[in-house]
Amino acid sequence: MDYQVLVLDLDGTLTNSKKEITPATLEALIDIQKMGKKVVLASGRPTRGVVPLARQLHLSDYGSYILSFNGARITDCRSGEVMYNRCLPKDALPDVFRLASAFAPGRRGHPDLHGRPHHLRGYIPTAYTQLESGSTHMPSLERSDFLSAIPPQANKLLATGEPEVISRMKDAMAQHFRSYLSIYCSDPFFLEIMPRGVDKAHALVKLLGSIGLSTEQMICCGDGYNDITMIETAGLGVAMANAQPPVLDSADYITKSNDEDGVLHVINTFMRRS
Repeated sequence: MDYQVLVLDLDGTLTNSKKEITPATLEALIDIQKMGKKVVLASGRPTRGVVPLARQLHLSDYGSYILSFNGARITDCRSGEVMYNRCLPKDALPDVFRLASAFAPGRRGHPDLHGRPHHLRGYIPTAYTQLESGSTHMPSLERSDFLSAIPPQANKLLATGEPEVISRMKDAMAQHFRSYLSIYCSDPFFLEIMPRGVDKAHALVKLLGSIGLSTEQMICCGDGYNDITMIETAGLGVAMANAQPPVLDSADYITKSNDEDGVLHVINTFMRRS
């Protein structure tokens, strides 16, 4: 198969444990873009939190893409055009806030707040809040007027906390909202509250349709729970060796870990072959 699109999760996939792209992987990703192939950075982060890596990979030079907020937004890096954008229904936000409040502190909003470089937070931070803020290089700001401060077009909310608390919160929210919102964990300590039907796979199908390619021409690499749908949808679904067990089970191929240049191994095996 002549694969034309490489989709990459960020933490635990593209970047190593130091949150860095290795020089060899960086060179390979630029090389395949020079060959005319597209790279998509697919993340739960806000768009602004993905931009530094997109710049490092020169995505704007080659017309590649950012898929942010777990698939709620797609951005064309060359033009800056937002090609796809799904937002949370405003009437659901008070109930999300109320249900999260019953479990634990640490729940915060995660919109791209009018383009300003920070997260909006409703409660005191947890260690997991700090983890997210550090990985995106975006400080979090606590707001006592959290609900009124959320902009009209918020793409997602993120709850953070201990895994056992997040698991119970997930069950409660899924039962309450049923099909009105998408509720799922990207990691055991992160609960994503998304518009209905939004995930990475759904957004990628939209993107492929707009650029005239098929899922069979796509490789997707990931390590987390929120990568499973895109791995199952891709022509070649790849799990990192360091992936969560359900991700490993869903993959067509298991590459090396993120600390062993697993993405580079995929490129050399499937996209640079003569």
